[in-house]
Amino acid sequence: MTLAVVGAPGDRRAALFAAACRSSGFPEPRLIPWTDVLRGAPLALGPGDVLRLDSPGEDPDVDALLRGPGNPARVGGGAAWYRTFTAAVERIAASAARAGARLLGDAGEIAVMFDKRLTHARLLEAGVPVPGALPPVGSHAELRRRMDEARVRRVFVKPAHGSSASGVVALQTAPGRHGEARVKAVSSAVMTPSGLVNSLRVQTYDTHADVAALIDALAPDGLHVERWLPKATVGGRAFDLRVVVINGEPTHAVVRTSRNPMTNLHLGGARGDLGAVRRALGERGWRRALEVCARAAACFPASPMVGVDLLVHQGMRRFAVGEVNAFGDLLPGLTGLPGGPAEGLDTYTAQVRAVLPEYAPACTT
Repeated sequence: MTLAVVGAPGDRRAALFAAACRSSGFPEPRLIPWTDVLRGAPLALGPGDVLRLDSPGEDPDVDALLRGPGNPARVGGGAAWYRTFTAAVERIAASAARAGARLLGDAGEIAVMFDKRLTHARLLEAGVPVPGALPPVGSHAELRRRMDEARVRRVFVKPAHGSSASGVVALQTAPGRHGEARVKAVSSAVMTPSGLVNSLRVQTYDTHADVAALIDALAPDGLHVERWLPKATVGGRAFDLRVVVINGEPTHAVVRTSRNPMTNLHLGGARGDLGAVRRALGERGWRRALEVCARAAACFPASPMVGVDLLVHQGMRRFAVGEVNAFGDLLPGLTGLPGGPAEGLDTYTAQVRAVLPEYAPACTT
């Protein structure tokens, strides 16, 4: 009986989790490459084995198997990626069940977390605060019509199955001269002759033609449109929080700050001062923030770990959950919250020590 991980060879996630296992007295997990899974190779699991799913990562071979050949930096293909990925996860779960192995996680919950529309609906039904969402849209023209109907001028347009802010558009309109509205869209997507590609530099589009082309290029994969909530600021920079929840308890938090609408660290965002945010919120506000994250995680009870993106409104009095991430634990160097069960531990070691002891006989045989 062994511990195995479905992951990407050479990816930081697999290496960090393996290091966490070793430092906690567990043997090195066996790595099952996503490429093997996606090509239909058997998992070779046995009774009592423990299997963890990790992110497919950024391996170009994995990307090609998930959404088809092409430039790995391209934006789009999310619907194909989602179909292939969720089908693979379902096969993994079925294979583990047949072998008598124990899967850490749930295929159905992972499928919901990788569809922003389904995640939003689940959180809303559970009473977890979320940004207001517009009805489904299939084009730029329909988006503008929905915005006019809702009397909304600022929205976030998100590919339904995107990640790492790929294809996300922060769109705002304002009255202009002669009755024609002014428009501004901010996105990491760059328009090229061969289609949209991701950039590490945020782009600004300010003509109706460019914005329409951008939205229409994204629409075929499905869109989720939310009201743009004004974020609180600290140190002159807007921020949100990524909170890791392990076994239902918030254990790690990182402040993500930015001067543009996207706070993702790879898009120029920076880690902020968590102490400053806690002081600004006050202890009661901080507890409420963590409670909201715990409530969001409780919507996915079969998932040992989720990463919750928490939006803090201007005024520091209200919160909303932007997303829940199945693989939201890649936060190198971040240790657990003081006084909590993961104090001094990174996100992977905290998971190993919180989750694997239940399976210790299997993992040490």
